[in-house]
Amino acid sequence: MPKTLESQLLLDRPLSTYEVTQWQDGQQVQAQDCLAEETPVALIYNGVSHAVMLATAQDLEDFALGFSLSEGIVQNMTELYGVEVRVQAEGIELHCDIASERFMQLKDRRRTLAGKTGCGLCGAESLSQAMRYPQPLQSETMYSATSIKRGLLAIQAQQLMQKETGATHASAFVLADGTVSIVREDVGRHNALDKLIGALQKMRTQQGQQFDGFIITTSRASFEMVQKTATAGVAMLVAVSAPTGLAVRVAEQCGLALVGFARQNRFVVYTHNERILNQ
Repeated sequence: MPKTLESQLLLDRPLSTYEVTQWQDGQQVQAQDCLAEETPVALIYNGVSHAVMLATAQDLEDFALGFSLSEGIVQNMTELYGVEVRVQAEGIELHCDIASERFMQLKDRRRTLAGKTGCGLCGAESLSQAMRYPQPLQSETMYSATSIKRGLLAIQAQQLMQKETGATHASAFVLADGTVSIVREDVGRHNALDKLIGALQKMRTQQGQQFDGFIITTSRASFEMVQKTATAGVAMLVAVSAPTGLAVRVAEQCGLALVGFARQNRFVVYTHNERILNQ
C-alpha cells in the first residue's frame, strides 16, 4: 500500500487488524488481533516545522490546539487562526496558522537552538526553558471524593480504543458531580492530555463559560502532566498510577490537588488534601 494512502486511512480508523498466533497452555490458535496505530505527526507553525510527535491519528485539531496552549506557543485559542491537516507519504502534517507576535516569539526561541546540541525537550535550549513552571492557580474549587470515584468508573466505558487494543492512554475532563464530559485517547499519555486540553478549550469558548471539574489520566503523573493540567486552568489531576517527586513539588507550589494510585475504592492524595471533601 502506498504510504500516503496508509496515512489517509489512519485518519479514518487509527486501528489495524493483524493475524496472530496465540499460545496458551502449550496450544497454538490462529486469531485476529486489533492494534492501535501510531504515526509521525508534525506540528508546523506559519510554515516552519516545530516538533514531530508519534501520535494516534484522531482528534488532530484538538491535539494542535492543546499542544500549542500547553507548550506556551499561543496564550489563548484566538491566537490559533486555523489548523490544516495534510497527509504526506511519511505521516501527517498539522499546519497551524498563529498570530504574528507568537510566531516571532517562536522564531526567537528556535534561533537560539541553531548549532547547539538539543536537550531532548521540545523547543528548549536551556533548563529554564525546559522547566516551565505553571503560574499559581486562582481556583478555590472543592472536589468530592464521590465525584472522583464516579469519574473513574465512568471513564472506563468511554475508552473505546483501549477496549479494542489495550494499548492507549486516556485523559478525561470530569465535571464536579463526577460526570465525564470529554475523553480523548492516544498511544501517548501527553498526546491524550493535549487533545483533551484542546477539546476543553473549544467547549469553554463555545459555551462562553468555565467549568468546575478535574482531569483524570490513565497514566502516571509526571511533571509535564502537572504542568499541562495547571496551564489549562484545571485545579486537580487524578492519575491511576504514581506521581513523580518533582510533580508533587510543583503541584504543591502552584495550588494543584494531585491524586495518585486512583481506584474506585481508594486513592492517595499527594497535595492539597483540603480541597477534597469526604462526601
